[in-house]
Amino acid sequence: MSGGGRVQLELPKILELLPHRYPLVMVDRVTVLEPRVSIQGFKLVSANEPWVQGHFPGQPVLPGVLVIEALSQLGGLLAYASEPFDTTRSMLYFLGFEKVKFRHRVAPGDRLDLCVEVMQHRTNVWKFRGEATVEGTLCAQGELLASVIDRHG
Repeated sequence: MSGGGRVQLELPKILELLPHRYPLVMVDRVTVLEPRVSIQGFKLVSANEPWVQGHFPGQPVLPGVLVIEALSQLGGLLAYASEPFDTTRSMLYFLGFEKVKFRHRVAPGDRLDLCVEVMQHRTNVWKFRGEATVEGTLCAQGELLASVIDRHG
């Protein structure tokens, strides 16, 4: 995964790189990837996802925490693309979130477009800025702090 521009990662490669499994895989495809700079992708929000029945019955809304999770997972893919690490020995752990704001609801049937860019990178610590939109409307944004950590430590 090198070079920038229109690099696509489809679900099999995403599942190879992320430690997450269903129902917590929140990235369906990566559409643009520029290592050390930014990444774009999306999640197709489906009516058959487990959160729909309880959040909120009759008017389902994708929980904001899952929107931030989607941005976090995309950030993990960007960190891996920028400085590949052995995913059997290490993984990207998120340490904190700042300036998170929820602006608009996300519902089943929406395509949640995700964009994450590197704000800062030092040794194994990453700081990202992320935005999630639906049809050009800003739904959530925030800054994410993460670190590559030994899985067995």
